[in-house]
Formats: sequence, C-alpha cells, structure tokens
Amino acid sequence: MTISDLPKKTIESEATSRLIWKRFRRHPGAMAGFFILTLLILAVWLAPLSPYDPEKSAILERFQTPSWQHPMGTDALGRDLLTRVLYGGRISLTVGLLVVAITLSIGVTVGAVAGYAGGLLDNILMRITDAALTLPSLLVLILLSAILREVDIPIFQRNSVLTIAVVIGLLSWMTFARLVRAAFLTLRELDFVTASRSLGASPLRIIVNHILPNTIGPIIVESTLELGYAIIEESGLSFLGFGIQPPTPSWGNLLSNGQENFIRYPWLAIFPGVMIFLTIISVNYIGDGLRDAFDPYKVLQKAGEM
Repeated sequence: MTISDLPKKTIESEATSRLIWKRFRRHPGAMAGFFILTLLILAVWLAPLSPYDPEKSAILERFQTPSWQHPMGTDALGRDLLTRVLYGGRISLTVGLLVVAITLSIGVTVGAVAGYAGGLLDNILMRITDAALTLPSLLVLILLSAILREVDIPIFQRNSVLTIAVVIGLLSWMTFARLVRAAFLTLRELDFVTASRSLGASPLRIIVNHILPNTIGPIIVESTLELGYAIIEESGLSFLGFGIQPPTPSWGNLLSNGQENFIRYPWLAIFPGVMIFLTIISVNYIGDGLRDAFDPYKVLQKAGEM
C-alpha cells in the first residue's frame, strides 16, 4: 500500500500529530517535565516490589534517618518512608486522573451543549456554572468530603479514593465548561458546520464528529493543568484530615504527619513535599509545552515543519 492509497484524513492526522510532537520537543521544560513525570509514574507503579509493608509497624526502627536500608528514613511507627511515599503516590495520582475524568465528563458536556444550543439553554447552563465558580472551594470541599464519608453507599466508603475524586471533581468542571463553550461559539458558525447541518446531520453528530475534535487541543492542555490542581487539592484535604485517612498513605496525610515532628525529623515532611512539588511542576511544564504545540498561531524560530 502506498501513501496515495491511504485516506486523506488519515494522512493529515498523522502529519498533524508529527507537527505537534515536533513543537512539543522544542520546549525544554516540557520534555524535562515529561521525563520526570514518567519516572514518578514508573516508580509508584513498581511500589509493590518494595520489601517493606507500607502499613506494618516496626517500633524498634522508628525515626531512623535516611540510609541505604531506608533511603527516606522511617516514620514514627518504624514504617519505611520510601515505600509509603510510593504507595501514597499511587493514591494521589489515581485521584488526579479520576478528577480529570469527572471534570471532563461534566465540563465538556455542559460546555458543548451550551455553546452549540445558545439562547436560553446557554444562559441557564452558564449561570449555573457562574454560581458554582462563586462557591468557596476549600470550605465546600471539606463539607462535601465530610458528608460523603458518612453516606451509607458502598461506593462512597469512608476512605475511598472515589469519594475524594467525586468531591474534587464536582467543584472543578467549570473551567472546562467555559473553555469548551467559548470554542463552540466560534466553531458553530464556520462553513463546515453549516454544510453538515444543511446535509441533514443531527446536532449530536455535528457536536461529536465535527466540532468537538477541533477543541481537543485546548481540552488536553487544560486536562494536564487540572491533574496538577487535583493532586494539590487532594493533598490539601488529606493534610487537613478530610481526605485519605491513615494508615493508608497519600502524599497529603504523609505531609500532615511529618509536620508534627518537622524540627527533629524533617525528612518525614520533606520527601512527601518534594514528590508533590516535582509532580506539580512537571505537569505544569507539560501543560505549557502542549499549549505551545497546539497553538496554530505560534511563530516558530525554525521553518519547514510540514
């Protein structure tokens, strides 16, 4: 099969993907962030290979300083801190990914319907979005977390990752909604949408097959940034005692436990804090790189991309 035999849309899609990747590679911070985040994900994925149990106490080994045996030292109950940090990363990253999925589902749906329909429905959905944006996020997060932890529903268990993700996701979809709506307001007036409508395409088909694919760039960029926000919010909730509860480790409750003995045993707070810092800055740099890569008006220093 030759290139001429391939569908034109497939060839254009592959060319666009190569162009985006080429632009992304030209962003040093984004590549560094991608490398660091990949290492972090690989490390937390391999956490079960650790010889230590993240929840089993060893009182005789409590508060040991970092060493070859315990690279990040041990905590107040003698548990290996490196193991708990890696398992905590699993919790924090999982919450972040679930939050992104929830906010995408709600925000993209609301934004797409509001932007395409316009009129009264647009006004109603956007006023709901504006009202949600005015809520004091931290206080509402704490309130929702406390309520859902006491609800007698199997999926909303007291120490459930899903509970925390739902709590954060319900207060994080508004940015996606406004972003997608703004894109739809512009794209729905273009000729290709008018042509599809005149050929009898249903609104759902136009939204899903014609308009939504043209908003993928901004959505991907916002998703990477939302991942970082979600990890920060989960860490904040756990730090305040309304997130993941001990003995299950998360970066937030590890940081909270570490600050109690920070003066005498600073490594208990430093290492979880460093992991949060590296993850957030990596995600932010990746988001910056993706923003540049998907920007059709960005002027590049080198020519001949296509």
